[in-house]
Amino acid sequence: MSDQIKPSEVPLSTFDGVNSGDEMGSNSLLGIDKNLLIDASQLSIGAVICDGTNSIVYEGLYRSIPVAIKVIHPDRVSTVKSDVEKKFSREVLMLSRVKHDNIIQFIGAIVEPSMMIITELMKGGTLQKFLWSFRPDCPDLKLSLSFALEISRAMEYLHQNRIIHRDLKPSNLLLTEDKRKIKLADFGLAREEADDEMTTEAGTYRWMAPEMFSVAALRVGEKKYYDHKVDVYSFSMILWELLTNSTPFKGRSNVLVAYAAAKNHRPSIDKIPAPIAPLLESCWAESSEDRPEFKQITEFLGNFLHSICQSANIVPPPIFREAEYSINEEETNDIPVTDCLMDRSNGTRKKVPNLCLRFLRCFGYCL
Repeated sequence: MSDQIKPSEVPLSTFDGVNSGDEMGSNSLLGIDKNLLIDASQLSIGAVICDGTNSIVYEGLYRSIPVAIKVIHPDRVSTVKSDVEKKFSREVLMLSRVKHDNIIQFIGAIVEPSMMIITELMKGGTLQKFLWSFRPDCPDLKLSLSFALEISRAMEYLHQNRIIHRDLKPSNLLLTEDKRKIKLADFGLAREEADDEMTTEAGTYRWMAPEMFSVAALRVGEKKYYDHKVDVYSFSMILWELLTNSTPFKGRSNVLVAYAAAKNHRPSIDKIPAPIAPLLESCWAESSEDRPEFKQITEFLGNFLHSICQSANIVPPPIFREAEYSINEEETNDIPVTDCLMDRSNGTRKKVPNLCLRFLRCFGYCL
């Protein structure tokens, strides 16, 4: 955020014809509660952060507080204006509903004369750029796993509230200025989970679950059944990136990436730490039913970080303390390590946290 930006220097009235008048009284437009709309006269626009296909994100100030401003550009969108407005409204309502330490904080929206979404400003940039800055090396393992844990917590929260993000990828994950904390952003494709079929025009092929498409091309708007486990698949690609600092299916076009995923091809796990490989493979399983829930993933990663702290003689945070876990050795004998994520007995799946911790303790000291 530039220190030169002042509220009086770049008034909103100079931006794309936006005036500073308060028209909010008539703007419970687009189904948006007027309480979610903010006073445009108190918003100032700064430099461009990123320029996307359908929007541009700027840094700015709202009541002297640094913010990010996402401006929707209908002229860039191939769909009709009513569809653009519907998607904008849905994103605003979705962001206003979610409140979690690892999800970007919604501040407000502006409807006229331009559609804008204002959120907290994350000065550390995207996870994608952070990883690029390290290549060809990898970030510290504990930091990568800490990011993965925070992402999992955010996704666990969304799924508990029946929200599917549908576009989980490194460019939609933002870092704090000290680059120690991560938050999920961009809810433009997020949906409430439906019990029937949902549209398929969602996501980015490199991180998209194969059940969202098929080898045969799908028309925009075509319906197909899938559930919240599509986010688990996307998470697996991000976890793989965090551990390898490589791009999944690097060098392949979108069409070839989709074809490979549909044929159950996955990135190599040769460089993945042995204790993490079963988690990764379960998350990108071909069948969504074989993928774990984020609650299980969160517990697994929390236990793993706990074991790393133990091996390095580091006092773990309270959430990872030994008192929170118990082990029954009779229950853990002769059980495959992959079963620490799933118990398939009687065709059901349930958490088996004790097995996870036993497995992690066996291998935690070799990292």
